[in-house]
Amino acid sequence: MLYLKLFWSFFQIGLFSIGGGYAAMPLIQKQVVDMNHWLSMNEFVDVVTISQMTPGPIAINSATFVGMRVSG
Repeated sequence: MLYLKLFWSFFQIGLFSIGGGYAAMPLIQKQVVDMNHWLSMNEFVDVVTISQMTPGPIAINSATFVGMRVSG
């Protein structure tokens, strides 16, 4: 069930975020930190920092790191 919830959350973010990866970051924060409490704010800041340093789109890197952190 957790995998389905992760998929649905990031599907909605991808569907409604217009403007690239940085525009999606507040939506990811709202879903991950505020609504579902999967990560604390400090953990989310760490995820964003690592996502910026990793090559590739920041939103995809963030989604990957959140999924790995939440479900192992």
